[in-house]
Amino acid sequence: MPEALEVVLRVVCVFVAFLVLPLLVGQTEHKVMAHMQGRLGPMYAGGFHGWAQLVADGVKFAQKEDVVPARADRTVFQLAPVLALLPYLVALVAIPLGPGLVGVDLETGLFFVLAVMGIGVLGSLMAGWASANKYSLLGAFRSAGQLLAYELPFVLAAASVAMAAGTLSLSGIVAAWQPWWLLWQLPGLFVFFVAGLAELARPPFDMPVADAEIIFGPYTEYTGIRFALFLLAEYAGIVVLAALTTVLFLGGWQGPFSDALGWLWTLLKVFLVAFVVIWVRVAYPRLRADQLQRLGWQLLVPLALLQLALTGVVTVALS
Repeated sequence: MPEALEVVLRVVCVFVAFLVLPLLVGQTEHKVMAHMQGRLGPMYAGGFHGWAQLVADGVKFAQKEDVVPARADRTVFQLAPVLALLPYLVALVAIPLGPGLVGVDLETGLFFVLAVMGIGVLGSLMAGWASANKYSLLGAFRSAGQLLAYELPFVLAAASVAMAAGTLSLSGIVAAWQPWWLLWQLPGLFVFFVAGLAELARPPFDMPVADAEIIFGPYTEYTGIRFALFLLAEYAGIVVLAALTTVLFLGGWQGPFSDALGWLWTLLKVFLVAFVVIWVRVAYPRLRADQLQRLGWQLLVPLALLQLALTGVVTVALS
């Protein structure tokens, strides 16, 4: 196959996955929350088991008026939803689905994905600043403060896996992964997952948006399709977090059968992690601002440093 055609096919596959997987996670969240909380509404749209709920939501957002506040910075206001969504598309390019099934197999793939994911908060900052609304601006500052608190343990937990594998390549990490890593990398898995939820501002770490109290924080002034893009960015973030957790801590495409089925194992693990993300939203109440910061600095950072030290000891002992 010509190299140019192969590149085009890889890009198209990543783009299709980016369009489909977040929607599947969104539909799953509707159904899981409906069952766990006894919600009737999402179970009726379209008839059988409410299969058309996501379609109904899409039609609803498309019909809403696209409003831009009179005093808003129009250009920045309109670009913010795109900037919130785009980093997750770029991150998916470097995350492997199976042996050789990756958009671009980078030698520094882990560093690249972590760096790109950190850009997403700029969408919230731009939205809050450009809205000409003090409540939106306060929500944007809260988002930035939360990112600062949880970026450090998030990166440290990922670094412990890279140290154990001896590479920053995501494909290399999966190839080096062993099932017994689940035992001594378990604290790192906990830190990485919790910090990832906080970076996405998912419940119980949704203090910056808190839609029931402060009307979605930095996104207060957004309506219609632009508001839907912020919601889509959240679901895309769940996909990226679940995929990265799968690759780093759950063995990626490794399973009991041939590597030819590796893509299937990866997808199953991704949706299992996404289910846990949804379950945590239903099961735990929102943290206060002081609780959120205390959890990050007093628990997750020391635990991540302890995991890093443990990985260093184990790596030296096995070498």
